[in-house]
Amino acid sequence: QVQVVESGGGLVQPGGSLRLSCAASGSIFSIYSMGWYRQAPGNERELVAVITSGGSTNYADFVKGRFTISRDNAKNTVDLQMNNLKPEDTAVYYCNAKIRTRLLRYDDYWGQGTQVTVSS
Repeated sequence: QVQVVESGGGLVQPGGSLRLSCAASGSIFSIYSMGWYRQAPGNERELVAVITSGGSTNYADFVKGRFTISRDNAKNTVDLQMNNLKPEDTAVYYCNAKIRTRLLRYDDYWGQGTQVTVSS
């Protein structure tokens, strides 16, 4: 059994900052990558940032220069430091992990989501 748990969302004013945290736990053999996605009402879920166990990162264009993703491989955690937040960043943010358990493949696991609201 694998669990992915997020925390750190909340209400912040434009220009403010939040730090989201995510921890994966359970019967984990290995993790290929962990990342963050977001979904606003009426929109598709979209990639925000992802990081592999080797440290390679990929950011959506709309967050480059503002958000930073980091990972602690030993603890199976990933953080998303969000700076200079904008109203359009308002969404439910989901943690994603590509995890191998006892199967010879990687599967996607998702956190429950945490609400980020940017409003004055």
